[in-house]
Amino acid sequence: MRKLLTAITLLTTIGLPATAACTGESYLDQISPAQRAELDTVVSQMPYAEGLVWQATKGDDTITVVGTMHIYDPRLEPLRDRLQARVTEADLVMLEATPEEEAKLQELIATDPGRLFIVDGPTLPEMLDDDTWQLIADAASQRSIPPFMAAKMQPWYLSLMLAIPSCAMDDMVSGARGLDQMIIDDAEAAGVPMQAVEPMTTLFDLFKDDSITEQVDMLRLNLMSPDIQRPMFVAMLDRYFAEDVGRLWELSRIAMAEVPGITAEEGAAVFAEMQDALLDTRNRNWIPVILDATEAHDDIVLAVGAAHLIGETGVLQLLENDGWTITQAE
Repeated sequence: MRKLLTAITLLTTIGLPATAACTGESYLDQISPAQRAELDTVVSQMPYAEGLVWQATKGDDTITVVGTMHIYDPRLEPLRDRLQARVTEADLVMLEATPEEEAKLQELIATDPGRLFIVDGPTLPEMLDDDTWQLIADAASQRSIPPFMAAKMQPWYLSLMLAIPSCAMDDMVSGARGLDQMIIDDAEAAGVPMQAVEPMTTLFDLFKDDSITEQVDMLRLNLMSPDIQRPMFVAMLDRYFAEDVGRLWELSRIAMAEVPGITAEEGAAVFAEMQDALLDTRNRNWIPVILDATEAHDDIVLAVGAAHLIGETGVLQLLENDGWTITQAE
């Protein structure tokens, strides 16, 4: 999974967006005219590049497909209001993780802390030179992660934490949650059953084959891209609320090619590997689970990260390939 972690941590902008406190210039405004023209061309050819709420119908079955983001922003409130009736009147709500899966995951971490933390062998300060560790410790502190805790985190997990700009951490620490949690709250209040589309350990499994050395190398590399990170978060916010998800995804592809420490060719290969692991494979695995749920439920709300909706291998195109009629919801 060579350099895959770098791609995932850089591109968690789509899954882990910043709050409105992350302001400044958008990465979209930093790219060249040639890059913008290419971006426009690619997005114009992408299935379901625009839109956050869709309706899939087949016979008597209806699936409302929602592209979510996982961290709170006040601009999510109108979207929640728009979805509330659909959620509370549904037969089933499907998500990447339900409260039951989250509870199981917390239990797993408690009983198997090695999933997230270094329980044997040297800690990060012992693996790194003093200057690199100090950079990591400072970055962790800016994100409300005590350095003594960061020292014991698995490098891949710490990379995910450091991929979130410090401007986005206050809401996370305070417990504010994104659209997924809003939908969960509304479903719970209405007594609507919920189901996960994948096992709770899916994302953990992305990193299980990486050696500690590979993870540490990725952690070092991720420290070299803060100038890209914040503008990408600003772009993410702008494009998400413009319902312009395809453009954001392809903008992330451009950003990956410009990360210091890797060539443009390496960046393109890493992005392709990341897309296959993080999106395409998961999307394909979800479809049988979703279709199986339609056997028992006529009205389903499917709420997953917005990047899962777009493109030839997105959930919407895969449903269309199975004979579902896809329309953008009001």
